[in-house]
Amino acid sequence: MRIDVLGVAFDNVTMDEAVDRALELLEQDGPHLVATPNPEIVQRAAKDPEYARVLAGADLVVPDGVGVIHAAKILGTPLKERVPGIDLAARLIAHAAGTGRRLFLLGAAPGVAEQAAVNLRAAYPGLVVCGTHDGYFQEDGPVADAIRAAGADIVFVCLGFPKQEKWIAAHGGETGARLLIGLGGALDVFSGKVERAPERFQKLGLEWLYRLVKEPSRIGRMAKLPLFLLSAAGARIRRR
Repeated sequence: MRIDVLGVAFDNVTMDEAVDRALELLEQDGPHLVATPNPEIVQRAAKDPEYARVLAGADLVVPDGVGVIHAAKILGTPLKERVPGIDLAARLIAHAAGTGRRLFLLGAAPGVAEQAAVNLRAAYPGLVVCGTHDGYFQEDGPVADAIRAAGADIVFVCLGFPKQEKWIAAHGGETGARLLIGLGGALDVFSGKVERAPERFQKLGLEWLYRLVKEPSRIGRMAKLPLFLLSAAGARIRRR
C-alpha cells in the first residue's frame, strides 16, 4: 500500500519490510529502482513533472526524512516509520556480503567511492564491491557499460537528486543490475568523509540538527522544512 505525501506516493513499510521488499526485487530480473525521498525531494517533484513520474514509477519508495513522517501524520495518513536510505543500504550490504551479491558504487567526488569500498570491505567480510566510479562523468554510456562489465547485482547511485533517480530510470536497464538505489551522500558517509550523527540523534529524528551544527551552510536547506510541514497542513485543510 502506498500513501501520498504532497504528490509523492510512499510505500507504507517498516525497515524490515523495506528490506524484505528490496530482497524480493533482487531475486527478479531488473532493473528495479529504489527511491529514498526526503522533504526536499518531495518539494522538487512538485515542480518537476518528469521527476514526479520517475518517482511514481519506482519499485520501492521509502520515507528517508523525518519531515516526511511528520507531514504524513499531519495529512492524517501516517506512515509506519522512517526508513533512512543509508540504513537500508547497510542492511543490503550485509545481505550481499553473506550471499555473494555484487555491489557497485557510483557517485561522489573522485576517490570517495574507492575509499568507501575499502571501508565497506573491511566492515563486511566477504563483501564483493565489483567496481566504483565517481559522479563527475560527462557521458552516461561508458558508466553503464562499466557497471554491466563488472557484473553488478546492486548499484548505489549517489549523484544527488534529481539526477540519480533520473539516471537510474534512463540507464538502469543498460547496466544489467537488478537493484539500483538513489542514496544521495551515502558514499561520503561510508568513506568517512562525512560523519553521521550519533545514534541518539538518529533515534530522536534529529540528524538534521546535528548536520546543521556541523555544517551551518545548510541553514537555507533546513529552513524549507517548516514550509514543507505548512504545506501538509494546508493540504489537510483543503481536504475537509
